[in-house]
Amino acid sequence: MSRRLQISADLRVTVDLPDGGSARGHLRGSGRSLTLEVDRPEVFASPGDAASLAELADALCRRGIRLDVTDGKSILLRIGDVRASWWHRRLTGSRHIRLGSLRSLVAPGRARLRPRGRGAVLPDRALVPPATLLPIAPTFQRRPKRVITTTHDVARGGQPRLVLAEQPRLVGVSQRVTWLRDGVTTIGSGDDCDLRIEGLAALHAEVVHDEADELVLVARAGGVRVNGATVDRQLLRTGCRVDIGDTTLVFSREEYADHGRPYGGRIGGELGHQQPQPPRTVLQGDS
Repeated sequence: MSRRLQISADLRVTVDLPDGGSARGHLRGSGRSLTLEVDRPEVFASPGDAASLAELADALCRRGIRLDVTDGKSILLRIGDVRASWWHRRLTGSRHIRLGSLRSLVAPGRARLRPRGRGAVLPDRALVPPATLLPIAPTFQRRPKRVITTTHDVARGGQPRLVLAEQPRLVGVSQRVTWLRDGVTTIGSGDDCDLRIEGLAALHAEVVHDEADELVLVARAGGVRVNGATVDRQLLRTGCRVDIGDTTLVFSREEYADHGRPYGGRIGGELGHQQPQPPRTVLQGDS
């Protein structure tokens, strides 16, 4: 069933073009009949606008609205609630677009003579706001089924990083961040280290991004601690404090990719019940 609308419009628009020029239009009308007067109709006659124009015509027809496009002298197009003959449909690809004067046939030809690189001018579906999710009111199921999904990241993402924790931290001063490699990130005082810290051994520690998509800290010299405990090899989780010599670093990774947080984070706090998440090998399969 079509929805009939009553419209009152008096709108002037200007479209800036890539060549520095502009095209102007004046939309006016009332009830279910509108008129759009444009000064450069060939601007809107590119092949890239054909799909948007046909979609607009279908939407206007469903609402019982007719739109006449003119150049100020004659009607170029009638779209929306109109009946188009068979040869109009062959030319426009829509049964809701009817050609007017001969200039409506000349405009597409002039559009094809424009320099290459000039794409569509009319807005497409990407600019339309998303529809309201249904149902608007909550459901009243006594035992609704909740499908548990996994947040295991198969793309080795989550932006794993080490943040230099300076003491005391000054307000407004950015902290030094080292983005970890998708392989091995080296830490030490050597010139070839990814994270250079004076006072450490030439190669003091490494962070390995292994095949299981985990970040593992490997000590290559003494004095490497994670959360206060001396370690030789330790798997890192978001929030881990890493002390290397006199330098303190904090490991961080987005929770959707940090597999120590089941299903993207804890529900109910640290003491809340956590349903185990299946191993990544089961969820990822051959991928």
